[in-house]
Formats: sequence, C-alpha cells, structure tokens
Amino acid sequence: MRQKLLVAVAATFALSACVNTTDTANTQKQLPSTPKNIIMIVSDGMGPAYTTAYRNFRDNPDTPEVEGVVLDDIFVGNASTYPDQVSGFVTDSAASATALASGVKSYNGAIGVDKNKKPVTSILQRAKQLGMRTGVAVTSQIVHATPASYVAHNESRQNYNELADSFFDDRINGEFVADVMLGGGTKYFERQDRNVTGEFIDAGYAYVDTYNKLATLPAGENVLGLFAEVGLPWALDDLRKNRLAYLTEHAIKHLENDKGFFLLVEASQVDWAGHSNDIAAAMAEMHDLNLALEYLVSYVEEHPDTLVVLTADHSTGGLTIGARGEYRWAPEWLQNLKQSPETIAQNIVEMDSPVAYVSDALGFELNDKEKQQVVELAKQGDLKARFAGIKALLDIRSNTGWTTTGHTGVDVEVFAFGAGSSQFYGQYDNTDIAKKLFGLLPKRAPVVKTETTPAPKEEKSQCDFETDWRCE
Repeated sequence: MRQKLLVAVAATFALSACVNTTDTANTQKQLPSTPKNIIMIVSDGMGPAYTTAYRNFRDNPDTPEVEGVVLDDIFVGNASTYPDQVSGFVTDSAASATALASGVKSYNGAIGVDKNKKPVTSILQRAKQLGMRTGVAVTSQIVHATPASYVAHNESRQNYNELADSFFDDRINGEFVADVMLGGGTKYFERQDRNVTGEFIDAGYAYVDTYNKLATLPAGENVLGLFAEVGLPWALDDLRKNRLAYLTEHAIKHLENDKGFFLLVEASQVDWAGHSNDIAAAMAEMHDLNLALEYLVSYVEEHPDTLVVLTADHSTGGLTIGARGEYRWAPEWLQNLKQSPETIAQNIVEMDSPVAYVSDALGFELNDKEKQQVVELAKQGDLKARFAGIKALLDIRSNTGWTTTGHTGVDVEVFAFGAGSSQFYGQYDNTDIAKKLFGLLPKRAPVVKTETTPAPKEEKSQCDFETDWRCE
C-alpha cells in the first residue's frame, strides 16, 4: 500500500512539473530573450517576513483563503546578502547596494567601491556607457546609500555632500551619469558652499520640487526632481499616496527612447520603518511598493521588451508575524491609519483631547487601558518616548514582534518579470543579480572609463547609522 502511495505521489509531482514547465515555456516564448529596457527595484530592508505580512495585511477576511498579491505572481528566487568578509555576515545598505549594482562584494559603508576603495562599474554606469538613458526614482534622498551606489563612488556613505557633487561632476562619454533623478535631498544639493541644483539647471536639466510640477514636463527631458529636504514624507503622511508609482511612471516617461533605458527604483522607507520598529509605516510603505509593481505589470504588458527585477538589499528589524508566545497576528488594526505613528506622536501634545485625536488617527476605538496610556503619553516631553508608546500600542493590538532596530543577515527574495526574467530563477548571491543584468545588456560600444572631478573633502558626518537610519 505504501509503495502504491509513493508511486501515485511521484506521478502527481511529475504531472505537475510537466504542466508548470509547459506553462512557463509558453510564457517565455511570448517574451524577447533579452530586454531593451531594465528596471531594477530595491525594496530596502524588505526581508521575507515583510512580504508575508503584506499578503496578510491585504487579505479579505470574508474569504476562507489568504489572497495573493502581485509579489506572489512574480517570485522567482532567493539571494544571500552578506558583505565582504571584513564586515562579517550582516550587510548595511551601502555594501549591499554596491554588490547589487556592480557584482562586487565590499565593506559596510562603501559606495560603488571595492574593499580596497577602488571604483567599480555599476550596471547603471555600464548602461550609460552603451548609450542607454539612465535614471533613479527613490523615496529617500537621492544620495542615500542605494541610489548613490548605482551613480557614484565614495569610500563612505556618510559623505552626502561629496556624493551630491559627484552626481554633477562625474561624466561618462562626456555626459552626466543619470539623466533623471527623482527623490529627496535639497539639503545636500543646495548648500552654502555649492549650489549643485543650480549647476544642473544651467546644464539644461529641468528642475522640479513638487509632484505636480513634475507632471507638467514634456516627455524626454533630463530631470532633477527633489521633493524634500532629506527623504520624502512617510507614505502615510504624503499628500500623494501612490508616490513611488508616480515617480516611477514619470521617470519612465523621460527615459523612453530607441536605445533603451536603465532605471533604479527604490522603496527606501520600508527600511526606515523596520529600523524604527513601526509596523504601521512598514505596511504602508509595502503598499506604496505594491502600487508601483501594479503599474509596472501593466507597463510590461504593453512593452514586453522590458525587464523588471525586484529584491531587497537586506532585512531590517527582525520583524516577526506573531509575538509573545501567542499564535496570532491581527493586521486589521493597521489598515485605517490616517497618519504615521511618528506624526501622531509629534501632534499629540498639541491636542485638547489626545484620546479622541489618537483614536481618530489610528482608525479604531481605544479601550480603557489604551486611553490611559495615551493620556500619559501626551504628558511626555520626549518625542521618542511618545513615538515608542504609539508603536507599542499597535504592536500589542496586532501582536507584532521585533528582534532588533538594525539589520539581520537573512537571505532575501528575488522577483522578476518581463524579457529575460527566466535568468533569475533559483538560489544565488546578491552579486549574481548584477552579473545577470550585465549579461543582458547589449554588446555594443566600448567601455569608457568614468571621468571624475575630485570634490573637496568635507568633514565626516557624525551620523550613527544604527540609531539614525535617515542620517539627517
């Protein structure tokens, strides 16, 4: 009996494998084997727990099954994230972005340089060498670790002013490295010692500082769009709730051309939510990413010569779905927030009725214990303490757990669709993602060395990235 059962199971698996293989083959036949356009998405800090949590967060409670989301349809593999051995097993965003961009392991803090601090060529820079248009669209400052690693070279991610200078000073074939740059960062581009924004304007770039102004530009422009002093507001607080999809769509509008384009998109603030152990902000940032993916799925349907690859640079916060020994997670308490927990914590001290304000902002009625907690929080003079109190209230309601305010060393998921996406199936290292992308670029135009005008050394930032992930 047992032998018959094993044979039946084996036959079932074999039939399933044949069906899946055929379906996949038919899908791949409809796509070009190599892409004209490449869109690389990094969801900073998005470990596997975040994607599972988001699926549960979006679940319809009126159905017996947990419905899938776009991420489930495009999952293809996993990647390891460790940096060069000098930094151990747990990476920071700079080392990981350098690996994803160039295929080279480096030390934590490295921006586009190897462990010996020598510049390495990124996939974006190689695309520019080949005559493609290039761009970045992110929700952090555009000189933050991930976008900077694709555009520039610096021994330290902390050198924001130097990096801003590099965005203008570095040239490939006599041209700027990035044709379109959308995100935050006026603090670093408009300084007492140098007005990099003005220099881009003088060089022919269209400059915009609001989302609405971005919509007024005719297609095909070179664009610098800086929409905040540092990073953009939390998705929960931003006036445009689909900000990443919006930035992505407009970046593509200006990058499309006959020779193809490379675009880096970063859902930057999934990481910031993880660092602050803020589950409400984390789910909102994941939804912001999801909206961008939904847009890109429709874009690739109309432009099948486009490849989209999504991964994370690392996981942040050690998020756990369920905590305190209880087998339960309740995301329904996270679905109706009108403001981010950080903004609620900022505003609570100014409210005549803190309880009514917090209840309305969170989107649910507080119980007696929570009401008393809010009353006490409103008396707190320390913003961090108030912020921690609001987050704790949501963690208890949802039964969310965290193990750290830093990064963890787990593998991250890889997602891909479009032309050439079958190259990304399987388990591999994060450097292999860059190597696969390099292999999909057109084989034309000689490699031209990046010309760099050295920027004056600035005083090193005293920012502690373990406690201030925005590094303001």
